[in-house]
Amino acid sequence: MGATELQGRSLILTVSVLTSLGFMLIGFDNGLMGGLVGSPAFNTTFDTPDANMLGVIVAIFEIGCFFGSVGSAIYGEKLGRRRSVMVGAWIMIIGAILQSSAFGRAQLIVGRIVSGVGLGIINSTVPVLQAEFSPKSSRGVYVCAQLSTLNFGIFLVYWIDYAFSTHTASYAWRVPVILQCFCIIPMLVIVMFIPETPRWLASHDRPDESLQVLARIHATSTDDIEVRRMHSVIIQTVAVEASVGAGSWKDLLKNDSIKSQRRLLIACAIQSFQQLGGINAVIYYTSTLFQYSIGFSPHMSSLMSGFLQTWFFLASFIPWFLIDRVGRRPLLLSMISVMAAVMAVQAGLIYQVQNNTSIAHSAGIGAAAMLFVFQGAFTIGFQATVWVYPSEILPLRLRQKGSAISTAMNWIFNYMIVQITPIAINNIGWKTYIIFAVLNATWVPLIYLFFPETKGLELEDVDRLFAGEGLLDGMDEKPAMHADMVEHAQEKAIV
Repeated sequence: MGATELQGRSLILTVSVLTSLGFMLIGFDNGLMGGLVGSPAFNTTFDTPDANMLGVIVAIFEIGCFFGSVGSAIYGEKLGRRRSVMVGAWIMIIGAILQSSAFGRAQLIVGRIVSGVGLGIINSTVPVLQAEFSPKSSRGVYVCAQLSTLNFGIFLVYWIDYAFSTHTASYAWRVPVILQCFCIIPMLVIVMFIPETPRWLASHDRPDESLQVLARIHATSTDDIEVRRMHSVIIQTVAVEASVGAGSWKDLLKNDSIKSQRRLLIACAIQSFQQLGGINAVIYYTSTLFQYSIGFSPHMSSLMSGFLQTWFFLASFIPWFLIDRVGRRPLLLSMISVMAAVMAVQAGLIYQVQNNTSIAHSAGIGAAAMLFVFQGAFTIGFQATVWVYPSEILPLRLRQKGSAISTAMNWIFNYMIVQITPIAINNIGWKTYIIFAVLNATWVPLIYLFFPETKGLELEDVDRLFAGEGLLDGMDEKPAMHADMVEHAQEKAIV
């Protein structure tokens, strides 16, 4: 082990900084255009795009993210976690340059797509990278750090956009766009100092390197008993998964002994539920909601949007103290129930505002407050879990593909919600919130019935959780007893 190599807590924290910067990019890019498309500088450069063109400019980014995620599913496992992050970061730099130097709509749209492809790759990879490095007892906390930086990205870009909103020269929108490179460039530097994950190395026939990285994570030697035990469990899990065929595209949908199909469906469902619950209808269109649904002035709407995203960032620190103590399921079930109730109440309040009833003014204030409650509940319950859960429950050999596919589901439903929200608000008004209330209420029984708890489990323990047939039982306590099983599995995998 080299004297200058990162190890122990410093290695884990460095990985966490890298993944957190990746999540900050998600927040920054998600919030970026929301504050720019209405600014005088943006409209001067792009000749005041109409509502349909604005929809394309804003939402095409999600299409890029979708294709980036699909690309990561195809090539990510071969590239590895580190190189996937590097490829995504370089693509995002190209996209940022294309956007910030644009003088026409076509170049801006191409730049948005390119940036989206890069973010889709990063977004599919960093949760896996974090999960495969993090200790089981605090894995949730490290993911909470990521979501806090995601929300910080949204918070930061809203206030940056607000600061430039009164400027009329083109730098007023070009500067916010290029500022995303302040996240991307440090990622390219940090990724040079961290190793590949021990799970990826083990699953690609590099067991000795896997053992060395495990020793670095625990800041000890390769002869340490605990390191040897974990290494044995990982190697045996690789062998068992190979024996049941978990790894190819067709295996994603195979109902094998470790329930690969069910685990992929859960990963995709949790990501889809996140978007269909209405969170990005709130994030992307806060100014629209405050101005047209609630009735605030344009300036007050912009100011309230900034305050809402500031609260979103501050609330993201709450699950730091809960996710590894309370668990994933209780947070999901309780907070999604709150989100459903809030959207139902919101529908009633917006009805009062839009019909200018005698309580319209106080209903508008109440509706504004409900947006704060909704985003708080989302970040405490949903957001804290949605990025850690897929990486935790997917089998090792399917983790990159499955994470990428579930992330692709996130982006395609994100695109759908971003496209239909302004149309829905214009056409059915307050009834839009009833749709989100019903959808959130639907998620609660589905999560209760089909989503297992993963708190405090090693990633390898999750195979046992789903197998339920003794396939992996006892292999961490007495790995030597399973030599025959491993040898048989390896032989079967070779055949």
